[in-house]
Amino acid sequence: MTKTAIVLLIEDAEEMEVVTPVDILRRAGVKVTIAGIAGSSPVRCSRDIYIVPDESLESAVTKGPYDAVILPGGRIGSKNLADSEAVGALVRQQEAEGRILATICAAATALKKHGVGKGKRVTTFPTSQAAMEKDGDYIYSQDRVVVDGNLITSRGPGTALEFALAITEALVGKEQMDALADNILFKK
Repeated sequence: MTKTAIVLLIEDAEEMEVVTPVDILRRAGVKVTIAGIAGSSPVRCSRDIYIVPDESLESAVTKGPYDAVILPGGRIGSKNLADSEAVGALVRQQEAEGRILATICAAATALKKHGVGKGKRVTTFPTSQAAMEKDGDYIYSQDRVVVDGNLITSRGPGTALEFALAITEALVGKEQMDALADNILFKK
């Protein structure tokens, strides 16, 4: 059975953190949907690159559940994720049903806002560390990628490929992930 993932796209998202997981997961045979939180119109990302969603989040959630929900970061993009009730409902459901939830960069702060992943090990972009440590809800790590059960977190644009490969491994297994990493000449 084909694995599925949904990547949430919102204005001011970090482009590398959107495109890299989509690319790697599609190479691994995962059916990936890029879901525009504000609809299906092109979305301006943090470096003025526009990405066209496959469909709106409203439409995409009707086709779920997804094996993985992925939240790309970016300082303003992450705030926008945290402020979205639709994102909150989706991540809470994903956690409650024991499926993979993955965030990169500051997007983990959206998890905190929506009350998801408490007690888990996480990592974020360095400027989000204090927010994640506040109230003792999370165990903070400075590792490049952290996997704690069904929660996968990563630090930022420079770790996007490692993040994508960690999600790939969680969805399709280490053997297929290793073959893909070799195929793209990823140095381990």
